[in-house]
Amino acid sequence: MTDPLLTVEDLNVTFPGRETAVRAVRNASFTLGRERLGIVGESGSGKSTTGRALLGLVPRPGIVTAKTMSYAGQNLLQCTERDWQRLRGRRMSMVMQDPKYSLNPVKTVGAQIGETCLLHLGMTRKQAAARTLAMLEAVRIRDPELTYQLYPHQLSGGMGQRVMIAMMLVAEPDFLIADEPTSALDVTVQNEVLRILDDLVSERGMGLIFISHNLTVVSSFCDRVLIMYGGKIVEECAARDLQNARHPYTRALVAAAPSLDIQRTELATVTRDPEWLK
Repeated sequence: MTDPLLTVEDLNVTFPGRETAVRAVRNASFTLGRERLGIVGESGSGKSTTGRALLGLVPRPGIVTAKTMSYAGQNLLQCTERDWQRLRGRRMSMVMQDPKYSLNPVKTVGAQIGETCLLHLGMTRKQAAARTLAMLEAVRIRDPELTYQLYPHQLSGGMGQRVMIAMMLVAEPDFLIADEPTSALDVTVQNEVLRILDDLVSERGMGLIFISHNLTVVSSFCDRVLIMYGGKIVEECAARDLQNARHPYTRALVAAAPSLDIQRTELATVTRDPEWLK
């Protein structure tokens, strides 16, 4: 792998509590090149919080600390709000889990995507409109001109997710975080969205962090996988080697996943060990 786009060492995210602080992410360390890196784990394992920390989106009173957190040689720990505004949208973006809660309900699709072109690329409104239509076509919207004029409530789940992807990629960032981008979609639409992400990442040479709880999707889509438990990265492996994972938590997740090839009367359950958090 060439020089990494992203380097993270000993990342911690802590939220103050009434009696004791809650450690949402614990000493996470990893790198990202121009590849597809999956982060998997149960709900509450710290996947989304890790992604938000990388983009400076952890809400107060959350505290983010790290030994190293750099993107393309820039120290993210020293970024001011103005620095983040220049980075987010232009060089790094995040596709949220559910477009219903991420798209502005009172703005049309065209206005929301075009806003990125106006703010980050310095385009005229005519240029922004043309680029927005081209991006809608790139994410395989059948009728870009019609979709351009629609409001979010007029979109299906699959179209909404494609609009979100178009909005995040219209400025051609080098780094994209996709947070459960297919969890609310049926299998057919899910596969189409994955193909779109795959094509865009391959064509543009981007670095992608794909956050998911679906081991089947991650093993077939990603290059490497980080497995998180209780805010801690307990294992890293090649996606194709998930079936041969060594950590008992990873093996338990794999065993608990349903399979069409193996008939079972009941699925395995995950037996947790407090030693995993030490």
